[in-house]
Amino acid sequence: MRSRSRLSLDKVLEIGIEKLFRATSFCRTIWGCFALALLYAVIASPAWGEALPKSVLVIEEADAIRGPYYIAMFSALRARLNASQRPISLYVENLDLPFFEGPEYEDTLKQFLARKYHDRSIDVVIVIGEGALRRAIAWRSEVWSSTPIVFADAVDTSIGSDTLPPYVTGRTIKLRLADMVEAARAIVPDLDQAVIVGAPFASQPAIPFKQFPAEIPAISKELKIVDLTGLPMAELRKRVSNLPEKSAILYTPIYSDGKGAQLLPAVAVSLLAEVANRPIIANVETYIDRGAVGGYMLSPAIVGDEAAGLALQILNGDKPSQIPITNGNSLRPLFNWQGLQRWGVPESRLPPGSEIQNRPVPIWQQYPAQTTAIVAIVFFQSLFIAALLYEHQRRRRAENEVRARSHELAHVNRRATAGALSASIAHEVNQPLGAVLANIETCELLFESPSPDMPLVKEILADLKRDNHRASEVIVRLQRLMQRSEPCKEDVDLNEPVRDALGFVSAQATSHDIELVEDLSAGPLPVSTDPIQLQQVVMNLVLNAIDAISGTASSKVRRIFIRTRRIDDRKAEIAVCDTGPGIAADQRAQIFEPFFTTKPNGMGMGLSITRTIIEAHGGSIRAESREGGGTVFSVRLPLSSVRPKKKKAEPD
Repeated sequence: MRSRSRLSLDKVLEIGIEKLFRATSFCRTIWGCFALALLYAVIASPAWGEALPKSVLVIEEADAIRGPYYIAMFSALRARLNASQRPISLYVENLDLPFFEGPEYEDTLKQFLARKYHDRSIDVVIVIGEGALRRAIAWRSEVWSSTPIVFADAVDTSIGSDTLPPYVTGRTIKLRLADMVEAARAIVPDLDQAVIVGAPFASQPAIPFKQFPAEIPAISKELKIVDLTGLPMAELRKRVSNLPEKSAILYTPIYSDGKGAQLLPAVAVSLLAEVANRPIIANVETYIDRGAVGGYMLSPAIVGDEAAGLALQILNGDKPSQIPITNGNSLRPLFNWQGLQRWGVPESRLPPGSEIQNRPVPIWQQYPAQTTAIVAIVFFQSLFIAALLYEHQRRRRAENEVRARSHELAHVNRRATAGALSASIAHEVNQPLGAVLANIETCELLFESPSPDMPLVKEILADLKRDNHRASEVIVRLQRLMQRSEPCKEDVDLNEPVRDALGFVSAQATSHDIELVEDLSAGPLPVSTDPIQLQQVVMNLVLNAIDAISGTASSKVRRIFIRTRRIDDRKAEIAVCDTGPGIAADQRAQIFEPFFTTKPNGMGMGLSITRTIIEAHGGSIRAESREGGGTVFSVRLPLSSVRPKKKKAEPD
C-alpha cells in the first residue's frame, strides 16, 4: 500500500486533452489526436485496467484502535470493500477530534495529509462524522483535488443535499432524545423521571448530542428531567446508585472522568452500570454489552457497510450528484436479554420490530446435527426400553402363570402322596384311637369294682387326653397338607417339618420292612420356609427312597437315614440316604427333569417338584451315589437370622 501507484485513467485523459489543446500547429494537432487515441486504447485494455487498483481513504473523527464503535464500523466497511473482489487500496486516518481541536491543530493535520498523500491517487474519500466531513470539504482543494467524498454518521437535521457540494453524498442518521425516552417507557412503564448523564452538551464532539437540549422543554412537560451531564465520574456513580424507583438513566457519551483522565464512552457506561440502581438507556449498539439495557441503537456495522456501498457505486462510475442523500438504516430498536431479565421486562412491552441480543440460543440451534442425532438415539433407545419392559411384563406374567401351575401341581402331588400314604395315615390315627378304646374299657372295669383305684383312673384319663391330642394332630397335619393355598414363609426350626413328614411316612416304611433312622440336629436350625412345602420335600425324598429299596433282596439291609445339620453360619442341610441300588451315571443329570422316571407306574414329577420348591426357597438339591450302594439326596437351605418360635409341647 505504500508503493507508488500509477495515474488513473481519468487523470491520464485529462492531461492528454490539456496537452492537445496547447498544440500550435495543425500537424501537431493531428498527431496529438492519433497519439491520444492510441494511449486511450492501451490504457483501456484489460491488462492495463487490472494493473490500476482503486484507492479509498477513510477519515474518522475518533481513534479506531481505542473505540469499539469505530472498530465495528471500520470492520464492516473493510469487509464490504473486500467482498467486491476488485483491487482496492484502503487508507485510514484518525483526526482525534474528541480530544484535540483548534486552528493550529487543524492546520497541522491538513499539511500532514497533503504531504502524506501528494503522490497517491485517491479515488474516494469516506469521512465518518460531521466534524470530519466539514474538514474534508475545506481541505479538498489542497489535499484531494477532484476526489468525491462519501460521508457517514452525520445527523439528518444538519446535512442536506442543498447545503453540500455536488461531489459529496452519503447517509445520515437520526438520533433523538425522544427516542431514548420512548425506550425508557418500555423498560419502566410508570416512568416519571429521566436522568440524563454524559459530557456537557456544548462540548459534545458529536453533533446529534448537541441537539438534545432543544428537545428537553417538550419532554419536560411529561417527565421530570434531571440533568447530570458534566459531573465527575466519582460523583456521577454516587448519584446513579441512589435514584428513585420510577426513573431511568439516559446515557450520552462521556469522554473524561472529570479529573483530567480520558475515558472511552464504552468504558464510562460500564463504570456507571456497575453501581446504577436503575436501567440505563443508550443509543449506540456497542454499549449493549457494557451494561446498557437497550434503546433505539445506532449500529456502527450498518453505518460502515452503507458507506462502503456508496464508495463502490462511485468506483463503478456513478457520480456523487446522482446518489441522493437519505437517512440510513442504521437505527433500530435493540435490547439486551440479560438486562430485560434483570429488570423483569417482557418482550411484549418492547417497541415493534425490536431485536434482542445475547438471548441464550437453544442447544438444538447451536448444534442441530448433534441434537438430531441425540434425539434419534434417545427415541430408538426409548423404543428399545419400551420393548424390553413389554417383554419383561410378558415374562413376569408367564412366570406367575408357571408359578401358579407349579403350586397347583405341587398340591396335586401332595394329594397323590396323601393317597399313597392312606394306610400310614390310617395307622397314625388308629393307633391313638385304639389306645383310647383300651383305656375306656379299663376305666369301665375300674368303676365296676366296689373301691375304684382313683390314682389309676387319673393316669388313664391323662392317657386318654394324650391319645386324643395325637389323633387330632394327625388330622390337623393332614388338613394342612391337603390345603390348596399360596406358599407362606415363616421362621421355623428345620427339624420340626422333618419330624412331621417322617410321622406321615413311618407306617409306609414299616409296611415295606424298611427302617427309618433319624439323626436330627440337637440345636435349632432356623430357616425361613413354608413348612407344608418342606414336609412335601421330605416326604417325596423318603417315598422315593422307599420305592428304590423295595426292589432289593430281603436279605440286604433295608434302611433310610434322615439327617439334619448345620453346614456353616449360612446354610443348613437335610440328607436322605437309602440302601437301594443307586442311580445310573447316565440318569443322574436327568432325575430332576419333569416327567423323567425309572418307575413303571411313576409320573416323573416328584423330584422335579421337589427341586422347584427348594430353589424357590433359595436353596439347592443334588443326588449322589453312596459307596457300597444307595443314593444320597442333599438339600441345602439358607439359615435365617430370626430365632424360630418353639412348637407347643404335647400334653402328657
